[in-house]
Amino acid sequence: MPDKVIDTPALAEKFAAYAEAHMPGVSNLRVIAMNRIHGGASRETFSVDIAYEDATGPKTKGLILRRDPPDSLIDTERRIEFAAIRSAYGKAGIPAPEALFLEIDEGPLGAPFFVMGRIEGGTPLNPFRIEDVEPHRADVGREFFRYLGAIASLDIEGTAISEEIDTPSPDQCWKRELDYWAGEIRSNTREPQPVAEAAIRYLSANPPPPAQKLSLVHGDFRTGNFLHDGEGHINAILDWEMAHIGDPYEDLAWATDLLWCGNDQERAAGFIPWPEAIGIWQEASGCKFDPAAFEWWSLFAHLKGLGIWTSSARAYADAKNDDPILAWSGWFTHAAHELMLASRLAPKHGVDL
Repeated sequence: MPDKVIDTPALAEKFAAYAEAHMPGVSNLRVIAMNRIHGGASRETFSVDIAYEDATGPKTKGLILRRDPPDSLIDTERRIEFAAIRSAYGKAGIPAPEALFLEIDEGPLGAPFFVMGRIEGGTPLNPFRIEDVEPHRADVGREFFRYLGAIASLDIEGTAISEEIDTPSPDQCWKRELDYWAGEIRSNTREPQPVAEAAIRYLSANPPPPAQKLSLVHGDFRTGNFLHDGEGHINAILDWEMAHIGDPYEDLAWATDLLWCGNDQERAAGFIPWPEAIGIWQEASGCKFDPAAFEWWSLFAHLKGLGIWTSSARAYADAKNDDPILAWSGWFTHAAHELMLASRLAPKHGVDL
């Protein structure tokens, strides 16, 4: 539980009025704590504690407020993120938060936002310090791949997210994602991107097999985007802002991208041996592992990273967002993914780096 501090009193007052109006049967609602959670750059995130009364007496509740910033590391639609959380909440044992309410009008809090229940008792894991989870690394890894597969296993028909966005055909998932991220790179770059352009050409000319199934794709499932309890269990999966419907291999490739593995290439995502990880994912997802599909999507994951880091650098350079994580991403992680792409593309063109 965060300290009982309100570091944004004006926002807290507006939020209390909004929340009471949108929680039926609630009265005398007040914010007793509101703390900004720093670290992410796609939403302004606040941990909020409220106290109120209902028909059964006094209550308290922990919430998470996610408000749009002026510009962000990832340009996403909060309506889709809200729908993705609603689609996963309470399904297949996935520890997604409860989606409570969504507001697309800027009036109440100065920007669109949504609110979800806060999952208590967990801490994030730094993707560059995976060893901090020891001695529970393997236990966390098994849950990591089980939940990754569980998300892919969900039936998307009739879900909240299927009502918000189009569902691609199985043979077009790759093209939609490639076109989108190629567009992000080309529209946001401030300098030539020869490695990215080479990757775009290669991926376009060598498409993957059609998706075995269409699934809810989290879009950013990785170390750093879940909470663990310190005892080997994952108790919350966070940051659904890149969610969409597509090929589950996209999530598998991003989750195991070398950037998130803590410099441990022998273990999938830096957690457990690759055969064990893939076996858990197959069983939970219902998909059969296809090396050709994984090869394409893992190359794409590097390119997707370049799209994120290029857009973050542009937002920072244009003074639309002064969060230093955007500048760092535009430099360090961009360079890392560019090197990964170059080193993997070179042998495909008969070059030995």
